[in-house]
Amino acid sequence: MKRSVLVGIAAAVTAAAIAGVLSRSYLWPSRETKHAHVMEQARAEPGAAIYYQDPDGKPFYSLTPKKTPDGRDYRAVPAGADVSFDDPAEVAAAAPADRKIKYYRNPMGLPDVSPTPKKDSMGMDFIPVYEGEDSDDGSVKLSPGRIQRSGVKSEPAAMRVIRTTVRAPGTIQLDERRVSVIAMRAESYVQKVADVTTGAHVVKGQPLMEIYSPAISSAAAEYISTLNSKVTGGDGPYGRGSRQRLMNLDVPEAAIAAMEKGRNVPIGIEWTSPRDGIVLERNVTEGMRAQPGATLLRIADHSVVWAIIDVAERDLGAMAAGQRTIVRARSFPGREFAGKINVIYPQITKETRTARVRVELPNPDLLLIHDMYVDAEIETGSAESVLAIPESAVLDSGSRQAVLVDKGEGRFEPREVKLGHRGEGYVEVRAGLTEDDPVVTSANFLIDAESNLKAALKGFSEGTQP
Repeated sequence: MKRSVLVGIAAAVTAAAIAGVLSRSYLWPSRETKHAHVMEQARAEPGAAIYYQDPDGKPFYSLTPKKTPDGRDYRAVPAGADVSFDDPAEVAAAAPADRKIKYYRNPMGLPDVSPTPKKDSMGMDFIPVYEGEDSDDGSVKLSPGRIQRSGVKSEPAAMRVIRTTVRAPGTIQLDERRVSVIAMRAESYVQKVADVTTGAHVVKGQPLMEIYSPAISSAAAEYISTLNSKVTGGDGPYGRGSRQRLMNLDVPEAAIAAMEKGRNVPIGIEWTSPRDGIVLERNVTEGMRAQPGATLLRIADHSVVWAIIDVAERDLGAMAAGQRTIVRARSFPGREFAGKINVIYPQITKETRTARVRVELPNPDLLLIHDMYVDAEIETGSAESVLAIPESAVLDSGSRQAVLVDKGEGRFEPREVKLGHRGEGYVEVRAGLTEDDPVVTSANFLIDAESNLKAALKGFSEGTQP
């Protein structure tokens, strides 16, 4: 409808209301009944004009006969031709002959009822309320025309799989199980260091340094002597014991194999990398003396890393091990890394009120490095179907949640429900509904307001009736 038409309708209604007000003599100090002849004539003659409108249909109105600037008369509008927002079929059915009027309510929605017909202070007739319209089951009934104009829509409750995506930030951390420390188990001296620096990538078996240790040389000489002896040689207990002594000193397997093959004791033992990874720490210098237990090199495998995600405390109940997670690094826009939650840490950070969950991520390209910021999307929810309704169907007052069940024939019943998980526009219903129950998803607030109004009027009328 055009804006000018809407303005015209509003002006017409306002004019009619003003006419009712101005027709009352007590409004005028001089007790003159200005414009009263117009209203009295409208009540006496059904076809009499109640106001006048511009002959071209423009939104110009007058309570008395009037002419346009070019001399044409305004068009008289009788009561029967006045604007009405009600469906004619509804108006015709508004006063059925076979139903009894229970009481009359205020047309403006005020808590004012009357057992007999009456008018309000504006001269508007009270609206009759028939038996059966204010049912005792708490439901509200609307006419088909009002339902159509309000845009009421319903959808049945159905079994659905509800999934919710929780988004949270996190950081990349090293897998604690993939970190190796190279340290001497006996007093040693570093004779030579390979061209390896912090941050360099090494592979398993790559030479890192050359070590001389009196304890290792003594154990190696004993082992070679045992192998060369005709009495204790071979794989006898003496040979196995001497070899185990070298292993206890953490001598690399490749160095022991070289001794067995050459049957001689080297001056320096070549120390190799125990795994593929990145050199995180290098505390070794050529010519230094290495004390037992001192960390010389620390190497970490980055092929698998951990994403430590900070999840808000309110989302902690939706977390479970095995949930699929997509991690995006801020350093690589558009690149996704998929993993699953394998640990939920049993603690809350009191400063941020967040919980930590650990996601194991494959990192074949070694793009993810420790302490890198990432954003995670965790898919929560069960794979099993649950009874669900659209979120728009819920009337939430904060302390309780309710829906309006469509009972058919324009009747709607409010029903309290217990809700569960939410996701993808739907919410789980744990109590209060059964499958295929139709619930109102659109204009439910208008129906709720109508229900509250009728309940208030009903309570007021019951309190005033004898």
